[in-house]
Amino acid sequence: MQGERRKAPLFEDIISRLDLGDQRQRVYVAYSGGVDSHVLLHLCASTPQLKGRLIAVYVDHGLQAEAESWAKHCEQTANDLGVEFLMLRVNAHALPGESPEEAARNARYAALKSLMKVDEALLLAQHREDQLETVLLQLFRGSGLPGLSGMPERMVFGAGVMLRPLLHTPKQAISDYAQAYQLSWVEDPSNQRNDYDRNFLRNAVAPLLKQRWPAIDKTVARSAMHCADAQVLVEEVADALFDEVFNPADTTLRISRLTAHHLHQQQLIIRHWFRRMGLKMPAQAKVGRILGQVVAAAEQRDPVLSGQGYSIRRYRDKLYCLTNLSGTDLHLPEGRQAGKPDVTNLSGTEPQDRVWPTGQTSIKTAYNQTLSCVPSSKGIRREQWVCARVEIRFRRGGEKICLPGRQGHHSLKNLFQEAGVPPWERDRLPLIYLDDRLAVVGGKWICTEFYHEETNGCVSLLLQS
Repeated sequence: MQGERRKAPLFEDIISRLDLGDQRQRVYVAYSGGVDSHVLLHLCASTPQLKGRLIAVYVDHGLQAEAESWAKHCEQTANDLGVEFLMLRVNAHALPGESPEEAARNARYAALKSLMKVDEALLLAQHREDQLETVLLQLFRGSGLPGLSGMPERMVFGAGVMLRPLLHTPKQAISDYAQAYQLSWVEDPSNQRNDYDRNFLRNAVAPLLKQRWPAIDKTVARSAMHCADAQVLVEEVADALFDEVFNPADTTLRISRLTAHHLHQQQLIIRHWFRRMGLKMPAQAKVGRILGQVVAAAEQRDPVLSGQGYSIRRYRDKLYCLTNLSGTDLHLPEGRQAGKPDVTNLSGTEPQDRVWPTGQTSIKTAYNQTLSCVPSSKGIRREQWVCARVEIRFRRGGEKICLPGRQGHHSLKNLFQEAGVPPWERDRLPLIYLDDRLAVVGGKWICTEFYHEETNGCVSLLLQS
């Protein structure tokens, strides 16, 4: 049988050498039906250690009419190889500010990531010329070390791991393998369309470069490895700098400590912060504006640098990165286009008052927050809570509260300032009224009138975002 013939030396044990975890864990192969992924699937199916663990995954992006016939081809091929087959359907239509290639990749990766369980592996078929294209694209986009490091051979992916076992394999070797085993694969006609950046590089630029530098895929891959090694060292430095500045409790940066570093270190810390927040890396110009327009602003000012899905603000000595502010889309002034960040003011929708249903232990408030009533030895007496009409309201201005151990009534405005609560958070804090009397401010303060200490006889309120 052709599948049993001895593999070429370049491919000898390429799969069996991978660390694929426990024999009980599944191994997914991203299988598009093209020659590269077919060779990878064939290699995996020929590896005894993967018998019974292998799943070929085909992702239908919903963009091409041929996708249905390709899916049938992939399923038949998997069956012929004795491999389980799975098809996923995704919506890969581009959002504003997203390229078609980026949209398809994001949708595909999100779907594949959802499959992964602890210690499971996803194998991708990218090879050395794919790495060349990736590094060139990143270079042309002005990327730094992370981008010029190209694609890693191994990375955390969801709860599992992503592996690229063919990343150091030349494209010609893959084609030779497919011919030797007489594999049958599909050709995506969109690969010939040079309006896609990667296709243009693959079809028009790379062949010309290889005429002059035949080993360019190998040398550029080596440069990518050097960049990746350098990035590891940069990350170590960034970790140390970042830990000095970062407030884990509220994911803010301490401005006085940030500005104590020189400019390049400040830029490094900002980028590290975005990575920690799970946001797309900011462009150089964006980092400059964060430092110049927000960090450098006078303390009494409240500048806002808004972007797609987040905003950067400062309050006192803290720099905040707020994602999906107020649980709503960011509202930009008329005439300002989304995706073109600028210093703006933000507004949210008007929150609605709600009655807390009797007997319910938690309730959703505005801004995607949840208030929970939990047993406590300090707080509101349980009988009083159960018997009262409980209502959730939000600030209208002028509210005052009397606190345990303190004289007089205090305005919420003064309490917020005293506690260092940022201005944009103040109107988001729910006010809990018992029988039309202000009893609790968020999870922060309880009015003297309602405060009690009684072992196992009270309840307290917990606010979670």
